[in-house]
Amino acid sequence: MNKNTITDFLVLGSGVAGLRAAIELSKYGNVTVVTKDRPAEGSTGYAQGGVAVALSDEDTIGFHFNDTIKAGAGLCNKRAVKVLVEEGPERILELISWGAKFDMLGEKLSFGREAAHSINRIIHAKGDATGEEIESALLNKVKSIPNISKLPFCFTVDLIVKDNICRGALLLSATGEVFPVFAKAVVLSTGGCGQLYSRTTNPAVATGDGLAIAYRAGAVLLDMEFVQFHPTALYLPAAPQFLLSEAMRGEGGILKNIKAERFMYKYHPDAELAPRDIVSRAILSEMRAAKSNFVYLDMTHLNRKFVRERFPKIYTTCLQYDIDITEDLIPVSPAAHYIMGGVKTDTNAATSIKGLFAAGEVACTAVHGANRLASNSLLEGLVYGARAGEAAGRYMKHVKDINSFVRRYAMPKKRIIKKVAFDIDKIRSSLRKMMWAKTGIVRCKKSLNEALEKLKGWKRIEGTFFKIRRELEVKNMITVARLITTAALLREGSVGAHYRSDFKEKGSDWRKHILFKGQ
Repeated sequence: MNKNTITDFLVLGSGVAGLRAAIELSKYGNVTVVTKDRPAEGSTGYAQGGVAVALSDEDTIGFHFNDTIKAGAGLCNKRAVKVLVEEGPERILELISWGAKFDMLGEKLSFGREAAHSINRIIHAKGDATGEEIESALLNKVKSIPNISKLPFCFTVDLIVKDNICRGALLLSATGEVFPVFAKAVVLSTGGCGQLYSRTTNPAVATGDGLAIAYRAGAVLLDMEFVQFHPTALYLPAAPQFLLSEAMRGEGGILKNIKAERFMYKYHPDAELAPRDIVSRAILSEMRAAKSNFVYLDMTHLNRKFVRERFPKIYTTCLQYDIDITEDLIPVSPAAHYIMGGVKTDTNAATSIKGLFAAGEVACTAVHGANRLASNSLLEGLVYGARAGEAAGRYMKHVKDINSFVRRYAMPKKRIIKKVAFDIDKIRSSLRKMMWAKTGIVRCKKSLNEALEKLKGWKRIEGTFFKIRRELEVKNMITVARLITTAALLREGSVGAHYRSDFKEKGSDWRKHILFKGQ
């Protein structure tokens, strides 16, 4: 890249939201898609369960709307939910026209069920590889569009913002070069922050970078206390924290404690199909009672051929660790999975900074409220990715020539502290353990204050200019951890995925939304 690279649109992130935004933006001008790793490395490809969409003969948009609102525990933005469920079918049919192949039952789409859905509405691909199929279709579509270019293995250090207008981003190449890319509009679609926790289903790249850079740029962040923990991730000391899809319980999987006793009926009338936050806390309760690190997911009572064909990826992965899911109980425990909060946007994906749009997990329209309905995330990426692209395209028409800004631009001064021996890997590990223990599934004033005290000790790292990706990731992780923990402390009540053991009821002001204005 030359020193002063200019593009019409800069898309940061190449998951479902970023790719869909790029496709839409290509109608308006040249698009550059930046990803800190290879384009296919993100949470999208790891999504197993499927996409929730009202396309079956038995389903309606109204049913999908109601289930989403109910799961969100009273804190959903109804307008945002309406957009999601109404535009969702069109986005899926569009994806199919681009080559995505979802599983069929005869001549019709095959629909499964997951927790908190009142009807079978989850479409899936290759059994349990839905994210891969969607990502593949979008990447192939992007490859067919000549005015979309990619910048892989580039880390976004910071956004370029002047007078509350986003003008591009400062990037770090794989060779260590820091350089600006200027744009008339920027779409932030960097995904989530699961790597803040020692147990997570998220890929290694999910370090909350977009949340941190938006905050540093002065954007408003919303609902950061709402982190969803998936109830069932594989628990084996030598194995990765592999997600065991919600659909496994939707197809009849049963949770059992280490005494092989079924327990979910004690916690909720929907048992295994209760909302994720309730299932996660129930599992945690059973683990603590038995002083165990896991419970079991039991699929052994189901037809073996059906289980193998419905969950081929899960079946073969578990076999690598000598677990046959058709014969053996599967050890599982919860893991950080998804953040409902993020960079505040309107339903057109516009943030509080002009020229900056956000979509996907990094963004927060409050469409998920306090607890995301299973399989709504891929749909959100498609719907709001397209909306971000459309809105940014319209915005560009009103942008004056940015060449004068580019000519005046000066690289930021390096804010390097005098030599301090930061053991980045040790800090990263310590932070992840702390967040799991203190700001995890169950929180309280004491644990949250202890977490904030520890984060204070790393405050200087947030003000340091690094030129190494891993150091930048830890810097961002500290910022996002501080925001999540502070928001969790401010919400003195329990609602959705946010559970306070010292405030078990919702509290009188539970309908409030906690906002942070970036600095």
